[in-house]
Amino acid sequence: MTAATDTIVLVVTVMGLGVAAQVLADKLAVPSVLFLILAGVAVGPEGLGVINPQAFGQALPAIVGLSVAIIVFEGAFHLHIDRLRQAPFESIRLVTVGALISLVGTALVVRYALGTTWGIAFLISALLVATGPTVITPIMNVVAVRERVSTTLETEGVANDVTAAILAIVTFEYVVLEDHSILTLVSEFALRFGIGIGVGVTVAGVVWYVLRHVDLSAENAPQNARLIVLIAALGSYGIAELIAAQVGASEAGIAAVATGGFVLGNADIPYREEIEQFKGDVTLLVLAFVFIVLAALLSVRDLLALGLGGLLVVGAVTLVVRPALVLLCTTGGRFSLRERLFIGAIGPRGIIPASVATLFALDLQATNAEAASTLVGTVFLVILATVVFQGGFARHIAEALDVIPMRVLVIGGGRVGRALAERLEDRGEEVVVIDNNSQVVEDARRAGFTVRHGDGTDVDVLEAAGAHKAKVIAPATGNDDVNLLVAQLAKNRFDVETVIARVNQPANVDAFEDLDVEAVPTGMSVAWSMDNFIERPGIAHWMTEMDRIGDVQEIELTGEGIAGKTVADIGHELPDDCYIALINRDGESRVPHADDVLYDGDHITFIGQKGAVRDAIEYCTQ
Repeated sequence: MTAATDTIVLVVTVMGLGVAAQVLADKLAVPSVLFLILAGVAVGPEGLGVINPQAFGQALPAIVGLSVAIIVFEGAFHLHIDRLRQAPFESIRLVTVGALISLVGTALVVRYALGTTWGIAFLISALLVATGPTVITPIMNVVAVRERVSTTLETEGVANDVTAAILAIVTFEYVVLEDHSILTLVSEFALRFGIGIGVGVTVAGVVWYVLRHVDLSAENAPQNARLIVLIAALGSYGIAELIAAQVGASEAGIAAVATGGFVLGNADIPYREEIEQFKGDVTLLVLAFVFIVLAALLSVRDLLALGLGGLLVVGAVTLVVRPALVLLCTTGGRFSLRERLFIGAIGPRGIIPASVATLFALDLQATNAEAASTLVGTVFLVILATVVFQGGFARHIAEALDVIPMRVLVIGGGRVGRALAERLEDRGEEVVVIDNNSQVVEDARRAGFTVRHGDGTDVDVLEAAGAHKAKVIAPATGNDDVNLLVAQLAKNRFDVETVIARVNQPANVDAFEDLDVEAVPTGMSVAWSMDNFIERPGIAHWMTEMDRIGDVQEIELTGEGIAGKTVADIGHELPDDCYIALINRDGESRVPHADDVLYDGDHITFIGQKGAVRDAIEYCTQ
């Protein structure tokens, strides 16, 4: 075959495998990176030999660089300021103090576990600082943890991709190439960061102006907007690299695309939905290409040559360094201990370590083949291990740590909406409040709520807030028309399991019930509460203080071994201060008797102390 034919076969094979990997990943709900790496090894020179990355020749580094630019730009574009406000201090500590701990801790492990020089140890550790968004984002799409947890992980991933790329380049030039000036290293790091930030902000500003103020042609405006943003990603990378080269530096492009993507992603630009969809599709193809081609360069012998030392590096990085730095950087913040442990358990490496390590290895091969093998082998071994175990078992880790709450969207941040959100959050649920009043949003955010500014009747706003993952949507505004429209969207567009709506005018109750929506008339709810205080003062006072001293929860029995047991049998297994108050079967509720037999599918209501109720639920649903 001719060189042109070889290239065609290579590209078609890579793209076909990339699409297949993405489909399989969606089917199994695991990150596609795992399948991309395995596919690259399988069809590479050490596997079936179908593709050979050497066919790209000297152009491979440039192709990889531009591909990484698109990937990082796309990740930063989705990093919205509203989300960053959920856990800003923890994120800042993770990308500063945490990155430093990761750098030093990993270098120590590599130095003594593999017996490398300090230069190679710090080069490997600089690359492994990165916890790439290309792997974390797919995990967060599958594992519905609290938004502040997913935001922190994704923010850390985007920021550390930039840090790792620049830090690794500086380390390579000034440690491995035997220039040991620490002052020079710091200044070069700052220079690359500065160039990248300046170029990124400038390009984003120009693109914003063009999209907002230049006529892009009515028929093709969305298409032109998508192309302009794509060129912005490639252009910011190229301009930053060109400017850096003029001052004797390189790798400022990653900082430029990360900055440009973030600035543009948070700007008010038209055709956002079309741009995001287009960029997502392009990124999937580029990601597939880069991972498969780089994995094809991986030598299985390099992995095996690491031996026990390689396994020690993986174990120390994932089980010691990562959890330790997370626990330290999140001390005194808003995260629970279980959430901190989950963040510490999730730190998969992705595209930046793989691509930059491969490029370094190509440069080192002629002068220090052993160092090149150690570099690539160690980095790819950590990538494989973290993607397989942390990516593949992320949901199981989250379930074991009990950090997957019920997601509830509350539409309306007024008194009713905030009171409902507060009660739900006190029970550990994930609540997102949506309101279109800027002052209400700021007040709710200062009070500690997760808030989205926007119109709750807008499909895009609901989608961005996570309506597709919500178990409950509760329109609670003072406008019945708004509440009814939100209820319709929740039922018909997002197929939400439970929709509970505030109804301000009693005459409108039938309209909500026709949609199979739980309608709560505001006037009647006040009357019910007042009647409870008159007729049932004891239970009314207890219910008022319930959030502080107790809990009432209803669950569906699904636990193996529960079916066929009586209430008396279960009662002996329940913790103290927790009781079964009601049994609902086939829509009928009644007070339980000791000899009542329970069946899977029964709905039972627990009443008691908070901790005891939580333990009882865990026992009956495990």
